[in-house]
Formats: sequence, structure tokens, C-alpha cells
Amino acid sequence: MKFLCIVHFDGTVLDRMDPTEKRDFDRESLGYDERLMASGKFIHAEALQSPASASLVKMRNGQMSVTDGPYAEAKEQMGGFILIDAVDRADAVEIAAGIPLARFGTIEVRPIYEIPDPNA
Repeated sequence: MKFLCIVHFDGTVLDRMDPTEKRDFDRESLGYDERLMASGKFIHAEALQSPASASLVKMRNGQMSVTDGPYAEAKEQMGGFILIDAVDRADAVEIAAGIPLARFGTIEVRPIYEIPDPNA
């Protein structure tokens, strides 16, 4: 079963790390991804740039509206994701708990919705 682990954290946590701490943390994060790959549970992961680089796009009545970020007044922002293949929700939660950023933020675990084939 596929799950998306959405990583939310306060970006200033990483900003406060000295270069050595940041490098070690990056290595730990990449190492965790490699262990998930070896277990066959890793599908894909990406880190996101700062919310300041984001744009919100809306279509209303045929008109496009674009708002540049940051657009949310929240301490924690979405900072990345890991797409996994887990046995079940309990397995997905266990995998999420091992994500290094879970120590500083929150990992939202959400099952992937498989869109039914309309032609079936």
C-alpha cells in the first residue's frame, strides 16, 4: 500500500545548525532513504525550497489568481515528502517515525488514493 509521508517542520531549525551539524543531518537523512530503498519500501523523496519561493494558483470563474509565498502564517511548513510502499498504516507510521526530521517537526502519513479506472 502506498503512503505519502509529508514532512512539516520549522525551517529555522535547520538554519540554526552549524555547517557540520547540517552536513551530518543531511547524511543521516540520505542514509535513512538508502535503508528504505534497501528494504524495498522507498519509492521517491524530495525536499522543498522555502515557502517564500512558493506560489498559490487558483482558478475561479475562468480567471487565474497567483499569490506568491509565503502564504501561511504557521510555524511549521511543508518541507518535503517521502513516498513509500508499506504493508499497512502501522508499517507506514513506523517508517515515518524513523524520518530524521520527525525529531524536529511532524510527519503526516496519508494513504495514496488510487483513482478507479473509469473504463473498467
